[in-house]
Amino acid sequence: MSSNSLTLAPAPASEAAEQVRAEVREFLAAELAAGSFQTHVDTWLSGVDPAFSKKLGERGWLGMTWPKEYGGHERSAMERYAVTEELLAAGAPVAAHWIADRQSGPNLLAYGTEKQRQEILPRIAAGECFFVIGMSEPDSGSDLASIRTRAVRDEAGDWVVNGAKVWTSNAHHSHYGIVLVRTSPSDSSNRHAGLSQLLIDLSLPGITINPIRILDGGHHFNEVVFEDVVVPGDMLLGEEGNGWHQVTAELAFERSGPERFLSTYPLVAEFGRRVAETGDPAAVATLGRLSARILALRQMSLRIAAALDRGELPNIPAALVKDVGTTFEGDVIEEIRRVVDVTPSLESPDPLGRALAEAQLHAPGYTLRGGTNEILRGIVARGLGLR
Repeated sequence: MSSNSLTLAPAPASEAAEQVRAEVREFLAAELAAGSFQTHVDTWLSGVDPAFSKKLGERGWLGMTWPKEYGGHERSAMERYAVTEELLAAGAPVAAHWIADRQSGPNLLAYGTEKQRQEILPRIAAGECFFVIGMSEPDSGSDLASIRTRAVRDEAGDWVVNGAKVWTSNAHHSHYGIVLVRTSPSDSSNRHAGLSQLLIDLSLPGITINPIRILDGGHHFNEVVFEDVVVPGDMLLGEEGNGWHQVTAELAFERSGPERFLSTYPLVAEFGRRVAETGDPAAVATLGRLSARILALRQMSLRIAAALDRGELPNIPAALVKDVGTTFEGDVIEEIRRVVDVTPSLESPDPLGRALAEAQLHAPGYTLRGGTNEILRGIVARGLGLR
């Protein structure tokens, strides 16, 4: 059920969520003490650690809201929110499973066949199966409806795929991609018609994954090229021609989570520790402003999680959270730079200098991934009848 209103009911208090939050904090403190990971900025895209993901699966912290018959745990969205929030705040290496747990699994639950669900969902919940998003394409920019990747049926009833996808985070570590393809010619009267989603095994012949490195030399973005890739006919996800509806439904999960404003939280936390040491009035004021914005964004995001729990699909509020949240992530860097005398460097012995450098080098992606802010504002305006 779609929800175009920006007014959502407050998230209910959840004792179970606070209990699992305490459990996650205890787990993370033990892992940090054992040296199993180090805190970094933006780790939901750059922090790939399959062993860490498997530990989360073993504790029941993946696939939390899914039915038990598919490896899930039938817990609430509020409980899941508490887990993801704590992992992000700690800068834990969650990128391996993030896309699969956040949106690919729910997409399979909504549109997958029983065979697809039984074979894949338990592996995601166990932290053993990872997914990539196959939406954006070279030369298409934010115009998703203009995609050129095509899939045609062969004589055996299988799909033959040709084209390319870009900004496919961690495709080189993933097992599957849910790929938006054109399965029938475009219609000038309805550009969204003729699109479908395929569930593609990334180990199939004909798939090439080319790295796209970011400013610090890191590699999580990719270009994925499909050259006469034969995808079994039963790997269509949902209905043929229904791809646009399925993609837009999926984006509510992608855009509304705490990762859209907590990518730079490890920098804020390090800054908070420095402020506690120095007591500098300008820094204290900056920390207060940032904290107030985080709290407001958190309430917005929590309300969307509660709406998803109720079976609603709050596309417009999710677009707004993503816009405002990722703008905040960039503002964090500028606000902190103004009030600290620290040289940003990945090699700095100062943890604040390292966190600031990481945040700066990852910053170009904050307002691009998941839809540019300009496109998101257009979505919100259209949803509210303003254009």
